[in-house]
Amino acid sequence: MCMLYVLMEKKREIGRKQAPGQCPCCGGKVEALDVESRWTFCFLPICFLIKRKYFCSLCAKRLVLLYHK
Repeated sequence: MCMLYVLMEKKREIGRKQAPGQCPCCGGKVEALDVESRWTFCFLPICFLIKRKYFCSLCAKRLVLLYHK
């Protein structure tokens, strides 16, 4: 019996730069990472996304932005 993956996700780092602020846990610098994500179905492109993720450069913890209105 053979299992074939037909839905795949490929991620690639586009850029990285320092963001304003500091980590609430350790006080380290915050970095912004731009990630390109491509979803394919049987080698046909379905979705193309670019996301910005924030993380601490000292403790490598993923940081989440909370928006207050």
